[in-house]
Amino acid sequence: MQKIVLDTNCLLQALPLKSPYHRIWKLVLDGEISLCVNTEILEEYGEIISAKTNAEIGKNVVEAIVHLSTTVFQNTYVHFGLIEDDVDDNKFVDCAIAADAKCIVSNDSHFKVLDTISWPKVVVVNIKEFCKTLPYNYKDPQTS
Repeated sequence: MQKIVLDTNCLLQALPLKSPYHRIWKLVLDGEISLCVNTEILEEYGEIISAKTNAEIGKNVVEAIVHLSTTVFQNTYVHFGLIEDDVDDNKFVDCAIAADAKCIVSNDSHFKVLDTISWPKVVVVNIKEFCKTLPYNYKDPQTS
């Protein structure tokens, strides 16, 4: 099972059933992908999802993540500060490093600076490219 850190905007894109990226959320719920999170990430998920949808959806998404047996709760004790243009994004980077995640899935341009840093190496993949790596045998019961 691959461990990933999912940027908030990518999680938002993966939630709708009709999204081309919904497969990510379905695979997380099915235990095929392990999300790496910490308290700061969960708080941001809840806040942003609630603002973009409603408070009930925000709460339900965070609760689903918290209750999954495959979720990796990763405390971060070292803060690398690798992203200077948007320091708030460092919580995703620090979590990915501490959890030894395969990658961060993000479309945020602030993460591009990580391509220039040799250590600690953090791989960032945009959501479209990440979906290309996922198994194609997944069939959404809503569309079958």
